[in-house]
Amino acid sequence: MTTPRKSLSSTTRRNEASRRAILTAAFELVQEVGYAKLSIEGIAARAGVGKQTIYRWWPSKGAVLFDAFLMLAEQSDGEGTGLPDTGDLEADLKAVLRATVEELNDPRYDGPMRALNTEITHDPALAALYAERLDGPMRELKKQRLRSAQRAGQLAGDLDLDVAVDMLWGPLLNRWLQRTGALTADYADSIVETALNGLRPRRRMAGQATENTERRILRP
Repeated sequence: MTTPRKSLSSTTRRNEASRRAILTAAFELVQEVGYAKLSIEGIAARAGVGKQTIYRWWPSKGAVLFDAFLMLAEQSDGEGTGLPDTGDLEADLKAVLRATVEELNDPRYDGPMRALNTEITHDPALAALYAERLDGPMRELKKQRLRSAQRAGQLAGDLDLDVAVDMLWGPLLNRWLQRTGALTADYADSIVETALNGLRPRRRMAGQATENTERRILRP
């Protein structure tokens, strides 16, 4: 009874080794030759596997590249416990957006990420996979940090968190995708400051309105 278990374990290890070799090859090749010239044949040759091995696990080169990004994210994030929560919402958001700027400016990732974004717009199946395995989970982590700020009274309790996430991360990604301006730490900071000025609870509004009314009444 022990032999089948050992055989299964060995097969699993070989499959995982082949999978990682394929994903690493895809990420390396897309940097070298660009997405247009990236091919399943080229990935297979670099990884030392047969084409059918790749087609058995992935339907397209876009799907392979997407999984390559997921593998890199897993290696970089470690535990992946979520966004920092020091109690200072503004500082935490600035730290996250500054890190995003550094990643988007990294030449190793810029081309492959643009290629993946292009594929997502043309491939509904890949778009659905992206939403399920990357965008959805990441959006939930962002919303968890904003919920913590709501509990601390730093954000309005009735705030639409999906809209808030779009307001904070959308401008950065839009500027990167359309190349409409430089991606800098100062720009990341300005996004956070601008967003939070409109998202924080306006505790003094009622008092200010009363004061303004009194001034109008007393005005000659």
